[in-house]
Amino acid sequence: MLQARALTRCYGEFKAVDNVSFSVETGEIVGLLGPNGAGKTTVMKILTGYLEPDAGSVTFDGMDLSSRRLDVQSRLGYLPENLPVYGELSVVDYLDYAADLKGLAGRAKRDELLRAVAATDLAGRLSDPINTLSRGLRQRVGVAQAILGSPSLVILDEPTNGLDPEQTRHMRALIADIARDATVILSTHIMQEVDALCSRALIMRAGSLALDASLHELQASGRLLLHTDWQGAEAALSALAGVSAVRGRQLQEGVFEYALQSEGARDSRALQAGVAKAVVDSGNNLYSLQREKRDLETVFRQINEGAAPGEFSDAA
Repeated sequence: MLQARALTRCYGEFKAVDNVSFSVETGEIVGLLGPNGAGKTTVMKILTGYLEPDAGSVTFDGMDLSSRRLDVQSRLGYLPENLPVYGELSVVDYLDYAADLKGLAGRAKRDELLRAVAATDLAGRLSDPINTLSRGLRQRVGVAQAILGSPSLVILDEPTNGLDPEQTRHMRALIADIARDATVILSTHIMQEVDALCSRALIMRAGSLALDASLHELQASGRLLLHTDWQGAEAALSALAGVSAVRGRQLQEGVFEYALQSEGARDSRALQAGVAKAVVDSGNNLYSLQREKRDLETVFRQINEGAAPGEFSDAA
């Protein structure tokens, strides 16, 4: 559905986005992550056509953004982190204005306004001036304008920023509902949002795409942790097929822990069987052997510290 190829964007001498490529398929909820200054917002502005890349291209449903910008923009919705609104306008007047900007008119406009208001549960607030609303309600107004016109791609930049736990719960439910009919790109600093909503994560660092992986792949990519009484087993374990690195330490008297990094996407069960056989054949005892659980926060921290996602961290 969406294809970004080798996107690059500079601000003077500063390269904010550096050769970023990825694709997003229909129906996905993809988390776009990265520390401040990583290039996330610039990527989103390029995807929406607000900024032009210095190099690279964006295609959406087969349409090139550079040559068919208005056609692409008519099929997407965007909630920027700081939504520009006219605070003195009522909710209904602002949404009516947003519908006009999207080219909606007549019955189609009325139906879309009713749908967006119902989806965001704003019916009881239509006459309220926007500057009298809580942050959570203002965010809902922003989402309502983003989904006007039934876009097939919705880009949300920090939609839960500043919300309390109850408002966050409502926003998560709303995003899940939106994803039933649209592909969603969700930019956030909150790992729990990605864990709760997304099937895939894109992590940026210093303008580059450092990771593009499904959450399932990340969780399955943890190291094997072996507990045994086999002292000095690093060399033997490193020689096993599928093992790329081994780190060992003594936990207590007579008990050693070995963390084994696997090569690529080798079958986990086959690798565990090979490790178990090596321990038994050596005449030592195997106390435990299990796959380490990797969460998104750990991967994000390692990438932010400059490590590749598959590398050992010093904290491990």
